Amino acid sequence: MVEKILSRNVGRQVEFGEIVVAKPDLVYAHDGTAPLAIKVMRDAPEIYRVLDPGRVVFVVDHASPPPTVAAASVHREMRLFAKEFGVRLIDVGEGICHQVIPELGLVKPGDVVVGADSHTTTLGALASFATGVGSTDTAIAMALGKVWLRVPEAVKVVVTGELPVGVMGKDLALHIVGTVGADGMTYRAMEFWGDGLKHLSMDSRMTICNMGVEAGAKVALMPTDEVALNWFEGVGLHGVGRVVPDEGAEYVDTLEFELGRLEPVVAAPPSVDNVVPVSEVVGVEVDQVFIGSCTNGRYEDFLTAAKVFRGRRVREGVRCVAIPASRRVFTRLLRDGVVEVLVRAGCVVAHSTCGPCIGAHLGLLASGEVAVSTSNRNFVGRMGHEGSRVYLASPATAAASAVEGRVADPRKYLS
Repeated sequence: MVEKILSRNVGRQVEFGEIVVAKPDLVYAHDGTAPLAIKVMRDAPEIYRVLDPGRVVFVVDHASPPPTVAAASVHREMRLFAKEFGVRLIDVGEGICHQVIPELGLVKPGDVVVGADSHTTTLGALASFATGVGSTDTAIAMALGKVWLRVPEAVKVVVTGELPVGVMGKDLALHIVGTVGADGMTYRAMEFWGDGLKHLSMDSRMTICNMGVEAGAKVALMPTDEVALNWFEGVGLHGVGRVVPDEGAEYVDTLEFELGRLEPVVAAPPSVDNVVPVSEVVGVEVDQVFIGSCTNGRYEDFLTAAKVFRGRRVREGVRCVAIPASRRVFTRLLRDGVVEVLVRAGCVVAHSTCGPCIGAHLGLLASGEVAVSTSNRNFVGRMGHEGSRVYLASPATAAASAVEGRVADPRKYLS
C-alpha cells in the first residue's frame, strides 16, 4: 500500500528505500508544534507564506484552554497566523487533532498526510500515508507544498479471529509493541491484513495505528474495507476510492496475531514496550486513572468503560479523569447517557484536550503517585513528576482499575 500511495502522489513508480519529494494532501500542526514551524518561516522570510491554505490545518488541543499565560500567547500567535494566511484553525475544545481531523472528513484513502506530531500515524487507519514530521519540515510543507520522504520498507501484519470479551484494540496494539520492541519497526511501514480486521471497528483501528509509532513505525496502514467505507459515509465522504494491498505484494517481514488468544495487557513503567499480562501486575495500587487521549478517547472506548462503571463507583481515594477526544464524541456520549454513567461513578469528565497525557494540565501526577492511563507513552515524567509511574492500558482495564483502586483485570466486569 505504501508504494501504491507514494507512486500515485509522485507520479511514477517508487521503490523501498528511495528518497522522494511528495506533495502532501494535508499538513497539520497543534499548539505544541505550530509555533516552532511559524518561527522557522519567520526566520526565513522567503518562505513566510502558505502555498495552499486549503491543505493546512492548525489545532489548539495540547494546552487547551490555556492553563498558563505562555500557552495563551501561543494560541494567539496561531490564530493571528491562521487569519493572515487563511489557514483553517480548529480552536479550543473542538478536539484532539488526530481525532477531529478525520471526523471532519479531511482525510481519504490514498492521501499523503504530514502532521507535526508523531501520532499522525493514527490516520493510517483511513488507508492514508500519514506520518509525523518535525516543525522545519512542517514549515517547508506549508510554504512550498512539498515534503521529502524515504519510502519505508513494509511489514505485513496479519490478524485473524476475533477479540475475546474484555480485550480491546489497545491490547492488540500493546501486544504488537511488546513483541517487536520500541524500535522494532523503525522507519518501516506496518500494513495490516487478515480476516480479523472485519471485527475491528474504526475506533479500534485508529488506536492500533496511533500506537504504531511506539514501535518506531513510519506509518501504519489499514486497507479500505466495508468497515472503513461505512465510516467514510458517516463523515460525509461518499464514494471514496479503495486502497488495498496486492496479493503478491512483497514484504520484508511478516507478523501474525490470533486475536482470540490475546488477553488484557499493560505497558508497565518506564517504557511502552515493557508489556506484560495484566494478571502479572494485578493489585498494584493506583492514585489516578486517565481515560482519554488521541489513543483511546473515542466513543467505543467510553462505551466500554461505562459498562464497567455502571452501578459501581470509583474507589475512594482514587481520581478518575475522563476526556473525550473531540466535541463530537462528547456530544454523542451525552446523548446516549454515557457521560451520566461516568459522572455518577465519580469520574471527572472534562472537555476535549490532550491535557493529562502530556503532563500539561487537568491531572498531573505527584512524586510517588501511580496512574493507569489509556494514553500512548509512559516514560519517566510523561504525566507529571519524574517520580511518578504510569501503566498504559485499555479503557476496560483502566475503568476496572478505577473501581478497585488497583490494577485490575476487566474481564470479570464485562463477561
